[in-house]
Formats: sequence, C-alpha cells, structure tokens
Amino acid sequence: MEPKKELLDFLKNQVNVEKEIVDSLEKAIVDMKNPAVKGVLKGVSLDSVKHAELYTSAITLLTSASTALAQSDLDTQRELIQKHIDIESKLIKVLKEKIPEIENQKVVFLLKAILEDEIRHHAMLKMTLEIIVKGETITEDDWWKMLWENVPFHGAPGGG
Repeated sequence: MEPKKELLDFLKNQVNVEKEIVDSLEKAIVDMKNPAVKGVLKGVSLDSVKHAELYTSAITLLTSASTALAQSDLDTQRELIQKHIDIESKLIKVLKEKIPEIENQKVVFLLKAILEDEIRHHAMLKMTLEIIVKGETITEDDWWKMLWENVPFHGAPGGG
C-alpha cells in the first residue's frame, strides 16, 4: 500500500476511534455521581472530540490544496491567537500561585491537570501564531510538529 493512502486510512480510522471514545464516555457519565471522576472523564471526552478534529484536519491537509488567506484574515487570526496566548499566560500564572496554597490533594490533582493543559495550550498557540506569521509557507511537517511536539501524553490524563 502506498504511504499516503496508508496514512489516510490510519487517520480516518483514528477519527472513528475517537468518536467511539466520545460516545462511550458520554453514555458512561450521564448518571455518574462523583464530580471529580465525571469531570476527568468529560475532559477525556472533550480531548477525543479535539483529536477527531485534528485527525480530520490532517486528512484535509493531505487531500486538499491550501488556499491563500487574505491579509485581513491573517490579521484577525493573529489577533485572536495573541489574545488567547495572553489569557493562557495569566491562567498559568494564577494556577502556579494558587496550587501550593491548597491542602486538598484531590483538588490539587485536578488543578495540576488543568495547569498541564494550559501549558500545552499556551505552547500550541504560540506555535500557531508563529506559523500564521509565516503565512502560506506552512508545511505538513510544521503542522505535525506543532500538534505533537508539546503534547507529552497525547491526551491521556496523567500519562501512560
């Protein structure tokens, strides 16, 4: 099988796997009473929604010609991303200050998970801004690097 077709088949399969994860978790948490477990599982479900979108984006990158964006579109995206880089930066600072003050280890666990996500989001947004500034010189390698380089657990809570 040729490498591109093999990759496309893999990506399409992963979209289906992620959707199955979402369906399974959403059904499982409906009647769940433990808010911490429910919150973690909902987070995993939302990550799976995100993963399906990223796989779908990868498929589009491999199968469609890129269209150039107007300067106003680039400016709008740049401003939006910069705004969220600033927000993420503030959230990271607040969480780093607050976590050491908390005695409840279950709450600390949850806030540390959020902090790890915020740090990854911040890095991903910064890389996205760099790629947008580069304009249409984005390569497939740039996207894959951005998507995976700063994701230590690839969406799995706590690693593994």
